[in-house]
Amino acid sequence: MKVIIVEDEKLAAERLKTLLYTFDSSIELMACLESIEDTVNFLKHHSHPDLLLLDIHLSDGHSFEIFKQVNYRKPVIFTTAYDEYALDAFKMLSIDYILKPVTLEALAAALNKFKSMAVSFSATDLNKIEAGLQEQRFKKRFLGKVGQRLFFIEAVDVAFFQADNKIVYLADKEGNRYVVDHTMERLEEQLDPRQFFRLNRKFIVNSKAIQQVKPYFNNRLKLTVKGASQPDEMVISRERVADFRSWAEA
Repeated sequence: MKVIIVEDEKLAAERLKTLLYTFDSSIELMACLESIEDTVNFLKHHSHPDLLLLDIHLSDGHSFEIFKQVNYRKPVIFTTAYDEYALDAFKMLSIDYILKPVTLEALAAALNKFKSMAVSFSATDLNKIEAGLQEQRFKKRFLGKVGQRLFFIEAVDVAFFQADNKIVYLADKEGNRYVVDHTMERLEEQLDPRQFFRLNRKFIVNSKAIQQVKPYFNNRLKLTVKGASQPDEMVISRERVADFRSWAEA
């Protein structure tokens, strides 16, 4: 079993190491990291562990921020001195939520839970379960407004979202537009990142609505998208081009 510990308190990190090896001396500790930044960099450039042992309060913020920057789809055991983050933790692929100080008994129970899940399903089954848990996190439907009328729009029918000053519009693939009561930042959290990509400050686009991508001046890219009108110039900022290419090929 390959494990990564993310813990910014040295004594707590050493205790976790000792408890892990006490539970199973064959565990391979890939890294012991201290911050969101270090963890994101590691996960972006190395293979992912079988299990992430993750403190919630880190020196540079709450560790939930890691999952906004990295598409991490493996199980997590959270450790924390606080109990108010349990609901947020279980929105992730959380195996358990252990309150500090971590005891061998609590850690062993969580690790045994993880091991029993791993042997109960084939790798294919586990991938399906992980995918299902991820999909549950994302919105399936939006409530859009036109005048005083309200409409339900399924996420699969969305072509793009557009911010215009403080108003956010949803456009479907037929070109219909609706006002939605969400910020662009909130939408990024609610949308499946495998399906939707934020091009720039103004647009979030559905991959299935993209018809054409072509080079644009100043090393940018320009998109043709279903449902967009001529004034809607969907240009990927130069800083986002590399991320877009990675997303498109994932």
